[in-house]
Amino acid sequence: MPNANEDNPTALNQVQHRAVTELLRVSPVADELAHRFKQAGFRLALVGGSVRDALLGRLGNDLDFTTDARPGDVLRIVRPWADSVWDVGIAFGTVGCQKSAPVGDAVQDFQIEITTYRSEAYDRTSRKPEVSYGESIEEDLVRRDFTVNAMALALPEMEFIDPHGGRADLAARVLRTPGTPEESFSDDPLRMLRAARFAAQLDFEVAPEVIGAMNDMADRIEIVSAERIRDELNKLVVSRHPRKGLALLVETGLAGHFLPELPALRLESDEHHRHKDVYEHSLTVLDQAIDLEQGGPDLVLRLSALLHDIGKPRTRRFESDGRVSFHHHEVVGAKMVKKRLTALKYSNDMVKDISRLVELHLRFHGYGDGEWTDSAVRRYVRDAGPLLERLHKLTRSDCTTRNKRKASALSRAYDGLEERIAELKEQEELDSIRPDLDGNQIMEILGVGPGPVIGKAYQALLELRLEHGPMEHEAAVAALKEWWAGQD
Repeated sequence: MPNANEDNPTALNQVQHRAVTELLRVSPVADELAHRFKQAGFRLALVGGSVRDALLGRLGNDLDFTTDARPGDVLRIVRPWADSVWDVGIAFGTVGCQKSAPVGDAVQDFQIEITTYRSEAYDRTSRKPEVSYGESIEEDLVRRDFTVNAMALALPEMEFIDPHGGRADLAARVLRTPGTPEESFSDDPLRMLRAARFAAQLDFEVAPEVIGAMNDMADRIEIVSAERIRDELNKLVVSRHPRKGLALLVETGLAGHFLPELPALRLESDEHHRHKDVYEHSLTVLDQAIDLEQGGPDLVLRLSALLHDIGKPRTRRFESDGRVSFHHHEVVGAKMVKKRLTALKYSNDMVKDISRLVELHLRFHGYGDGEWTDSAVRRYVRDAGPLLERLHKLTRSDCTTRNKRKASALSRAYDGLEERIAELKEQEELDSIRPDLDGNQIMEILGVGPGPVIGKAYQALLELRLEHGPMEHEAAVAALKEWWAGQD
């Protein structure tokens, strides 16, 4: 591995300057902890992503350390010092703690993880890595996923340890493995997904030999638990450049083993022929949804944008006039999303919200080019419920036409819908549309007790509320009695 000083001394000096600045910021915590370990006869080093991010000038308050101390020794060292300690990862050699410390004029909270030198590997029948402890930091670093994560800073001596050229790869913005990628991915197949994730997070390129191993070993991802895959996928999707990572997953065949609906989109032509395939359209919708985010990444919105058209392959029809149709692909897609996200162990709430957004993403177009009636607006808001703002963003993102006139017309039409919603919200409680009579009032007026008929009456009044808006009490009572008279 060439020396980074020889390749690009200016870049290296910039890297070193950023690192020193970042490390000085966290030094009150790092130095205190390092001295405690040294006094106890152990070694401590900042490691992995913390060193990488310090070199990139983006070190946060989550700090990762490695040590030759066993977990029991780590607990004895940190308990008198930390504000709180947790040992949920102790089976894997990791102890976590939280420590508040003054930084400048403020007090900041630092989340710290300390892991005993270790090595871990999968066998072909287990979904969990087998952990064994190592005896040296060099042994620990060689088992890490990528060279840019295989650097350490021994404390308190401030000795930089980089046996695999991670600093040079960081300067070159490339992802390589410390050993051969085949050995690395055999030890933990999830690292293949992590390659795509880091490419998306850091905007790095993946070395050709790493991509080759990902292609050859893609089926090994199936040994990894759905929960670990889901967590890595989430980190990729909320990264700065998700398209880059997703494309790598599809191109190497990895996506086909845990999200096969995504590569399946490459085979389908968009019905308006605006893009070479639905896959490219979906990535563009994701890009445009990201541009509309406010307040940080929105995982629900991003997954909805990525998966909104996955029902198209199953619904594609070639019409007699040469057109291609995808009738009801939103309904089919919503069911597919529910099945896939459930298999990936997403929470019930996330599965419900994402599948609902996929189901509703065409609703705006169903109203045509005519004027939105009050009834149509109420139903749109009622059906979207708390997902309305996300539905606004998803619907706007779904316009990827290169025809500027058509795109402008669609944008104006949606502006008009949002204006109509705002107008009605000033007049009515659109966010919680209910009938003008509740269940108790219905029973009292009809003189009947609880039962299915009350639900039917409630629905009838809800339909009137959606169609005509709020009613005065007397009018609602009259409408209920009219409905009741018409029942058998």
